Amino acid sequence: FSNADVLLVQQTSRKVHREKHRMEAFVRFQLSKDGLYYCIIQPDFNVLPLITSHFEKRYADQRWLIYDSRRQYGIYYDLEKTTEISMNFSDDLHNKENLKEIIDEKEELYQTLWRQYFSSVNIVARKNKKLHIQHMPKRYWRWLTEKQSGLNGEY
Repeated sequence: FSNADVLLVQQTSRKVHREKHRMEAFVRFQLSKDGLYYCIIQPDFNVLPLITSHFEKRYADQRWLIYDSRRQYGIYYDLEKTTEISMNFSDDLHNKENLKEIIDEKEELYQTLWRQYFSSVNIVARKNKKLHIQHMPKRYWRWLTEKQSGLNGEY
């Protein structure tokens, strides 16, 4: 583009689209004791309005909450409609002691099974860490079940 402003808009649009795609792919829900599936994300851009319809269609039979901790708001789906909500979660929400209070008792088992599945489909001989990081940047790893050792959020 010959116009710097147009180029900037085009580049920003591409970054937002990429972030939207990654959020749709990398969201990992956890089941709470009251049957609500929730996840916390920290996208670089405000993509919650852009990903809402994807999750409404994909998880239409489940109550869920996607919370953007960077912007301190989320989207709650109650099986009928989505509602924008504001909350003030603390940064230590993924602390193991805090999770024990709200996480369903079977959630850790499901997370362990997911990590085992992820490990079993991994082909060590074809491992390409540079390509892996290119497609799944490290900044997302904090929230990915397959990159954690347990409910305490450690890698």
